[in-house]
Amino acid sequence: MRHVVGISLIAAALFIAPWHSQGNAAEMAVPTPTPTFDPAPTASGMQTMVIAGGCFWGVQGVFQHVKGVQQAVSGYAGGAKKNPSYEDVSSGDTGHAEAVKITYDPSKVSYGELLRIFFAVAHNPTQLNYQGPDHGTQYRSDIFYTDEAQKKVAEAYITQLTEARLFKEPIVTKVDALQAFYPAEGYHQDFLTLHPSYPYIVINDLPKVENLKKIFPTAYSETPVLVSAATPRT
Repeated sequence: MRHVVGISLIAAALFIAPWHSQGNAAEMAVPTPTPTFDPAPTASGMQTMVIAGGCFWGVQGVFQHVKGVQQAVSGYAGGAKKNPSYEDVSSGDTGHAEAVKITYDPSKVSYGELLRIFFAVAHNPTQLNYQGPDHGTQYRSDIFYTDEAQKKVAEAYITQLTEARLFKEPIVTKVDALQAFYPAEGYHQDFLTLHPSYPYIVINDLPKVENLKKIFPTAYSETPVLVSAATPRT
């Protein structure tokens, strides 16, 4: 579904409703185990990770509530075109995915723990090239690693989850090298926080934040860290 922000809330609700029967975020939440392979990064200071799991509104909204995350930015990754627009990516022709770049403090939350949240509540990793009502390769499940260490952790955790058989269907999450990340347009940033009554958010994304709070209470922060504020959280 294209995110048509300018339409009325009533029209949006009518537009979204037909897909609601496919299942929602509350139904897909799956408590995930602690990664068995999750070494500390060799470099000091803040670290980054880039992930894709459907519409970036919800993924960004979840990680903005995770302790240790300093910033989560919606954007585009995985395609060939430089500086793509939302319209470019929505066409499905550029190869990009709607993605989120997360800057985090590894002394407070590890890469593996962030992946744990990603698989548990941020999206459904068994849906190939779609998430809920949104269909197309731009909504794929993808982990864009920045170095070989991240790649090893991601692949090991997917293997761990597969062997644990926590999901009813096979995990289809891709693991790809990050070539570039392009921030999305300003109106996409902090969308969940700024538009909590928008029907798409109510149906698909607010349940993800509630699942984060319920399944990962010690990792949950009531106050989100927003792109617009750009203030590090202690």
